[in-house]
Amino acid sequence: MTKLGKLYGLGIGPGDPELLTLKAHRILTTVPVIAYPTSENSKSLARAIVANVIRSDQTEIPMYLPFNIHESSQPYYDQAAQQISQYLELKQDVAVLCEGEPMLYGSFMYIFQRLSGKFSTEVVPGISSITASAAMLSVPMTYRNDVLTIIPATLDEVKLRDRLAVADAVVIIKLGRHFAKVRNILDELGLLQRALYIERATQTEQKIISITEVEPTEVPYWSLILIPSHFN
Repeated sequence: MTKLGKLYGLGIGPGDPELLTLKAHRILTTVPVIAYPTSENSKSLARAIVANVIRSDQTEIPMYLPFNIHESSQPYYDQAAQQISQYLELKQDVAVLCEGEPMLYGSFMYIFQRLSGKFSTEVVPGISSITASAAMLSVPMTYRNDVLTIIPATLDEVKLRDRLAVADAVVIIKLGRHFAKVRNILDELGLLQRALYIERATQTEQKIISITEVEPTEVPYWSLILIPSHFN
């Protein structure tokens, strides 16, 4: 059997380079090929997090992924998977960088779905923005038997309201342009006083702002609202 390259999905944390695990660092500094998502302006948060440890002799694969409502990103994942597979077939290991935790709303999941059945694959867990945000906000998320619910802000108002109404503790992710909708529902349900807002957790641009003072038009994708459970 011909030996092929190995595919790695590296969780590299939410932004602070010092939150990179020792295992991710070892793999990142030894593989010949590194792939990472980029946005429309060619910027890559994933690459920026580990920029100081990338070697000049490593091959880089920027994976352009559109993050807007008008264009599906799935064809771009197809293209990225094809590029990565070319190096794997040449017996070169490839590490795909993923902000936060690869298996929790991580971009690597879609590469994993396409390639893990064809190539040896290893996923290295990372610190998620959810747990990092709780640490930065200095607040426990849950107590005792409370249930933590993770809700994408992209849900419609009815689903958002239904899930928030019965939750013990909540993390609302993917805020961006959905912030105003979420804030209105929180106010309606009497949850606004418990809600904590943070953007770009652990990054140099991190901001913790009172949720009532947030400007909806300036809320980035990399932001979330944490509603911790009551301590009784």
